[in-house]
Amino acid sequence: MDVKIVEVTSGKLMRVFINLPAKIHRGHKNWVPPIYLDDRKYFNPKTNRLFRHCDTILALAYTDGIPAGRIMGIINKRYNTLSGDNDARFCFMESPDDPEVFHALIAFVKEWAKEKGCSNLVGPLGFNDKDPQGFLVEGFDEPVVLSTVCNFPYMPELLLQEGFEKKVDCVVYKIPIPEKIPDFYRAIYHRALQNHPVHIIEFSSRRKIKPLIRPVLTLLNETFKDIYAFDPFEEWEMDDFANRYLPLLDPRFIKIITDPEGNVVSFIVAMPDISEGIRACRGRLIPFGIFRVIRARKKSKQLNLLLGGIREDYRGKGLDVMMGIKMLETAQKAGMQYMDSHLELETNHLVRREMERMGGEVYKRFRIFSKPL
Repeated sequence: MDVKIVEVTSGKLMRVFINLPAKIHRGHKNWVPPIYLDDRKYFNPKTNRLFRHCDTILALAYTDGIPAGRIMGIINKRYNTLSGDNDARFCFMESPDDPEVFHALIAFVKEWAKEKGCSNLVGPLGFNDKDPQGFLVEGFDEPVVLSTVCNFPYMPELLLQEGFEKKVDCVVYKIPIPEKIPDFYRAIYHRALQNHPVHIIEFSSRRKIKPLIRPVLTLLNETFKDIYAFDPFEEWEMDDFANRYLPLLDPRFIKIITDPEGNVVSFIVAMPDISEGIRACRGRLIPFGIFRVIRARKKSKQLNLLLGGIREDYRGKGLDVMMGIKMLETAQKAGMQYMDSHLELETNHLVRREMERMGGEVYKRFRIFSKPL
């Protein structure tokens, strides 16, 4: 079979690139389509300013003139400078269970990365750690959560055949929401509140959240600076992040703690799972799909944790428990049954211990791979 690789250089080819996963995942019961409105903006350098500090390439694989696979290559020059790495990345890869198609796609990005002078090829990994990352290697029968990779089991196997090795795993915990919050958590909560003059902010409307977006994401930059693949938010990215996700968030599931001067020192953001709504509208929010998403959000029994952080000088003072209890109370009132922790680096033992103390168990594992060039 002849495999032809074509670089995406036109609007027509971009439409093929964006729509191809639906073809490959046809009949895949766990697959959740992307929000196509977002994808069209994300892959367009005119509307996604992350392209400005990255070298990128997008490609399609054709067999007998029919699109069969896709891949994106990224060199995040800003991250490489900050971290001292010299890596290229591959991401958003889709392929049938066909070693020839898979090899052609990987080989194309490898040659591109070599020509750019890179030392390693790592992935799946996008512009930064806010993008879907890793191939799923455990938990194939579990429902897919928005902003995570959905792949068939053959994808990591084919990557191993290409000579890639594990770089790092990200684990996801499933945490039951208890009917009654344990007494020892309550004790920590009240002790922390007595010992530290902080203020817990809860929300009932999105309007009151918006002024705090930049302070929250500025704190995120501080707390995540040593996390693998984290690329700090610039101010325009903070605003873009807010515009993309705020309409989908339920303000009840955002908790912020401030110090006596009103500075944000801790936060946690979660949202009811909306995957069923996105699947029901096939990723098309306009004109009426958004109502299916809202309906799914109201009916969901799963709460997805998205972001969280505590300022360094406030760590170990019980603020994590304070936020956790407030989140659990809200989840109980909303009839939630369990939480999805989102991806945590396997080496983040502090957070993992907290997840396990809450009764969480690892139910998914995503793997980032690497190969020297």
